[in-house]
Amino acid sequence: MDLDSSDEEIYLLARLLEIEHRKRKRKRKQIWVKHIWKNRLIHGEFHTIFEELKRDSLKFYEYYRMEYWQFLKLTDLLRVHITKKTTNYRCTITAEERLTVTLRFLITGCSFKNLSFNFRMGISTVHSIIHETIRVICDVLMPIVMQMPDEEMWEKVSRDFFNIWNFPNCLGAIDGKHVNIQAPDNSGSLYYNYKNFFSTVLLAVVDAKYSFLIVDVGSYGKNSDGGILQNSKFWKKLNTNKLKLPPNKPLPSTTESLPHVFIGDEAFPLSNNILRPYPREQARTELSKKVFNLRLSRARKVVECAFGMLTQRFEIYQKRMKIQPKYCDLIILATTCLHNFLIENRTPGQENEFHSNINLLTAITDNNNENSSNSDAVLTTRNKFKDYFSSSGALDWQDEVATRVS
Repeated sequence: MDLDSSDEEIYLLARLLEIEHRKRKRKRKQIWVKHIWKNRLIHGEFHTIFEELKRDSLKFYEYYRMEYWQFLKLTDLLRVHITKKTTNYRCTITAEERLTVTLRFLITGCSFKNLSFNFRMGISTVHSIIHETIRVICDVLMPIVMQMPDEEMWEKVSRDFFNIWNFPNCLGAIDGKHVNIQAPDNSGSLYYNYKNFFSTVLLAVVDAKYSFLIVDVGSYGKNSDGGILQNSKFWKKLNTNKLKLPPNKPLPSTTESLPHVFIGDEAFPLSNNILRPYPREQARTELSKKVFNLRLSRARKVVECAFGMLTQRFEIYQKRMKIQPKYCDLIILATTCLHNFLIENRTPGQENEFHSNINLLTAITDNNNENSSNSDAVLTTRNKFKDYFSSSGALDWQDEVATRVS
């Protein structure tokens, strides 16, 4: 538009006043925000609640999902890796506070922005603390609580499955869990699963006491559990004899040696070292096969319980993770390590807390498909386990429970 000199001066003055007003408004906001962060030691969530929680064990457990002595032990393991030096320009954030921010992120699934206000820290500070601490948790805890089993450890797992779940020669229960994520940019349908949401997959082998033995993360949600297994490092090591499995061994009260096995549901292939249930139509007409399915699925439920414990303790799994898949993988690894740490360091008497939650009537997998190309040796192995469960390895209640299932 055309302006004479006086109008132009008025217009420029108005623009300058508007710019100055915006600067002052922005400066007031910056001062207000900085004032909030400066009050961290007075009003920050950690500084207002930690000492009180220490005096109330039930509330401490509710807030941290672990007991106080477990929190101290975990902090001591991580301290040297997450503590920063105090300088003349800043008061360092302690290891306890850093771990608290990270745990609350995992426990609640709260956004960085909300955590920023809760703990009176800048968003970038919260982001940095969480990502760094999660990496440290993986690096420090994994060699302690999730090292690759050797033959001696596999044998202990096998003994536990027999003593607790009456399933001999078992080295672990295997299953997959879809973790809800925000669709990554330019990923198309790679992460879109059969449950109609975007996910990355946690494939896990779990022992008789709900600890994760092996985890494989990062597979696309669109893949099936069986497909994920066959593309996993675990499968490759299993098929190249690099897992250091114990030698074949007779089932109790028998003489013929049979392989040690992992147990899974119908999504997984029947193989030399993996047992799955008989198809429903076969089990419907033969009680011994129905009993086998019951016994296998009863022992296999430990992996579902482990996933349930993980989801219950870390509610970030109950929400959509709005971060890049590679960071989701780190979160999964960190939470499984924390899960194992808490299993290994739990209060005496808690070992059997989840055993009673196994529902026998829902423990039989409903499947009706099987690959006809399975070798005779693989089928024979499963039949040997079936015969054992209906003879010398039978349990008093199994026939009654099996017949109550259609």
